[in-house]
Amino acid sequence: MRKGLGTRFLIVGLLILLMFIPLFFVAEVVGDRRSLSRETIRQIGAQWGGEQTISGPRLSIPVRAEVDRVTQRDMVDPSTGRAVIDPETAQPRQQSITERVSVNRAPLILYPTDYLIEIDSETELRHRGIFTAPVYRARLLAQFGFDTDGAAPLLGNDEELLWDRARIEVFLSSNAALRGEARLTRAGEEIALEPNPDARTPGIVAQVGDPRDQGGFELQLGLNGASQLFVTPVGRDTTVRMRSDWPDPSFQGAFLPDQSEIDEDGFSAEWTIPHLARTLPQMTRDDFHDETRRFMSFGVEYFEPNDFYQKAFRAARYGILYIALTFLTVLLIDRGRDKPVHPVQYLLIGLVQATFVLLMVSYAEQIGFGPAYLLAAGAVTLLLTLFGWAGLGLGRRSLVLGALLVLVYAVLYLILRSTDYALLAGSTLAFLALAATMFATRNEEWYGPEGSGWFHRDKATSDAGPPEKDG
Repeated sequence: MRKGLGTRFLIVGLLILLMFIPLFFVAEVVGDRRSLSRETIRQIGAQWGGEQTISGPRLSIPVRAEVDRVTQRDMVDPSTGRAVIDPETAQPRQQSITERVSVNRAPLILYPTDYLIEIDSETELRHRGIFTAPVYRARLLAQFGFDTDGAAPLLGNDEELLWDRARIEVFLSSNAALRGEARLTRAGEEIALEPNPDARTPGIVAQVGDPRDQGGFELQLGLNGASQLFVTPVGRDTTVRMRSDWPDPSFQGAFLPDQSEIDEDGFSAEWTIPHLARTLPQMTRDDFHDETRRFMSFGVEYFEPNDFYQKAFRAARYGILYIALTFLTVLLIDRGRDKPVHPVQYLLIGLVQATFVLLMVSYAEQIGFGPAYLLAAGAVTLLLTLFGWAGLGLGRRSLVLGALLVLVYAVLYLILRSTDYALLAGSTLAFLALAATMFATRNEEWYGPEGSGWFHRDKATSDAGPPEKDG
């Protein structure tokens, strides 16, 4: 007797909801592998140099003040040279002495007027086991100068600037990243560079002497890094130019580039930051280093777009969609048969499709996303097509199932490859599947013949009513 299609739809719907459980655990496995990959990449990057943020240069000029200091000293008898003892306390008598002393005050900090920085970087991939991390070697050329006029209003009474002890400071994320050339020159004369003596703030310093009327400076640095390269716009007018052979930059931070060019051979970008766009005084007695570094830095992240862990995680999220489409296809090509596909067989089909994501991740770690996707999708499609032919007894109808699986995995591939159009493709596929189902079942008798369903009683028994009791 033919079974009611409506009952089958309801049961298959419950089975689809049940498939959320294996898909959840598959997503957890993918998430764990992704976390392991990110931690390994972070370790590789940290050993190479880590994320780099270049803040500075700035000119720091010590400030000294002459002040009167009152101190307590023992009173001394001028004739004997001994301390005068108080007979009541038996202790030396004290006297107040006022003396003129020099003390250090907060230094005067000057930021560059015109600040031009050009950065060229070359990237390479570092490997640890099956994981790879992009790292870079950067060459930095900075040109800058300082306006030393107008410092008087920032000085207090009896304060003076120690111009001959002025120094230039450049701050980095880590001194361990410095590689190759490190030169600071002024008018062709090289100035010695030293690590910042404050161990809490990585960077380099140079004692430049009196900077007044001595022209501009030029700084050349070579450094290693990974993941990102940022710059802080400390100049009154800052221009930053970056060039790299990395084809997938992600511009981040407080400012986006005014212009950029990106192709398969790399990228170039340029930022121009005027003084009004930055919340930083040109000359100050306060140290704004932490604030400017945290809130005003900008640059580029060496981004790996759509890595296969991200694709696999999204495939697990879309898993309920392609499992539902497969179940729906099996249900529609199975209708009209007296022996319908059993719920256990639907579960087997769903579990195979959930395993597709694990196959894709495990193969992608070894051979890359494209070949892994083709291998995993081909294996699942072939297995389910053969299962439909031999296990479900669909015969040639299983070819329809195979064609549907090819279409589903082709669309899923497009969804995973294009983040921007993933939602559009997924929602369109779901809508078309529902529309096709509605059209295919437009003449269906949803209640089916009397007594239909997977679990039913014989019609004669149903018509006879309840059995009579003896006696």
